[in-house]
Amino acid sequence: MAEDENVCYAISNPRAALAWTTLAFFAGFAGVSAFGPIVPKLKQAMDVDPFLMGILAASPALTGSLLRIPFGAMVDRMGGKKPILILLLLAAAGVAGITFMFSLSPTPRASDYPFFLIFGILCGCGIAVFSVGVPAVSYWYPQRKQGTALAVYGGLGNLAPGMFALLLPFLVVSLGFTWSYMLWLVALLAMTFLVFARMKDAPYFQYKEMGMDIDPDALLLACGEELVPTGKAMDSIRKAGADWRTWVLTYFYFITFGGFIALTVWLPTFWADGFKVSLVQAGLFAAAFSLSASLLRVAGGIASDKLGGLLVARFSFVVVAAGSLVLIFGGRSIAAAFSGQMLLALGMGVANAAVFKLVPKFTPKAVGGAAGIVGGLGAFGGFVLPPIMGLFVRLNGEAGYSQGFVVFLGLAVSALLLFIILKRYTSHKLP
Repeated sequence: MAEDENVCYAISNPRAALAWTTLAFFAGFAGVSAFGPIVPKLKQAMDVDPFLMGILAASPALTGSLLRIPFGAMVDRMGGKKPILILLLLAAAGVAGITFMFSLSPTPRASDYPFFLIFGILCGCGIAVFSVGVPAVSYWYPQRKQGTALAVYGGLGNLAPGMFALLLPFLVVSLGFTWSYMLWLVALLAMTFLVFARMKDAPYFQYKEMGMDIDPDALLLACGEELVPTGKAMDSIRKAGADWRTWVLTYFYFITFGGFIALTVWLPTFWADGFKVSLVQAGLFAAAFSLSASLLRVAGGIASDKLGGLLVARFSFVVVAAGSLVLIFGGRSIAAAFSGQMLLALGMGVANAAVFKLVPKFTPKAVGGAAGIVGGLGAFGGFVLPPIMGLFVRLNGEAGYSQGFVVFLGLAVSALLLFIILKRYTSHKLP
């Protein structure tokens, strides 16, 4: 067995695979990273309606969510490396487009809106890397370790929006928009090259590419690969879609990860316009949310492995509801609003890990398809929620910035009700 392990891990190992897949997700999150911090600047320069600005801010989440379904399912047929590289190159094209727009005119005009929308949609392709990475990582690890592995993958990869929200305002002040985005484009292309050169698919896919017959029992014994894919993308989607629990998890993820993306792009505007703070300070506040939610996702994965995914997720939605209440009734207090957003960071970050702890447990024979559905349709919340919150501002002025969080309160309460149904009618023993 030791000899088999050496042969297996000569073509990579779980930790290396996790590291390079996490780097790919970090790079791919350029979609949200590139847009959130500049939305207040674009809004001011282009003088666009809050609803349309909400659409622009959420544009990366559109492709980032919809592409997760087919690309996540592709993993069961071809592994994760090829889909990841395609998505990263599309995201790089989007960042290059933004760079080009700022090089033409440092001050965008209203007529530039369609171009920023198109490039935002391209940037969002990188967000879809997440649903590719979930099965790619899951196939490397036995189920008892997947909660922690996926939390590390999601948590560290999610650091990109927070880090960019923190750094971009300072870069813009020092270098201007064109050079700031040029630096990000170079960094994105460099990370894409590293993924191309170093990332390896799970042993199943490597042996399959070599044309070797694969015995699942031998694969488990030699490499610890417990899950074996069906090999057909549509079959994986159908199997996952036939299980009603996939759709419950999708709704949970719509609130938590979709909410995370939505607030990543919305909070800079919330702070800059709602509380009249500077662009740099708004970026700092937004970065505090994004970085905290991302790091807490790692803690959520560890807690889910020890306490169970459903228990941790239930706790998380209670926290999301509490944070929403603080934001709704906090009035014009910066301290209250900041406390509310950090409660949302805690709830969403921990829940994101807990939900994906349940994906391979509930759909072990269709992890790629389930990851695509849950990650794709769940992330669609990042596109839907900002325009809705923009409507509150459009109807009620500055007061609408706080009132908009009633949406998250309603979503969290409905999720808590769904836990009752999930516990009562599921056919599996719950963790």
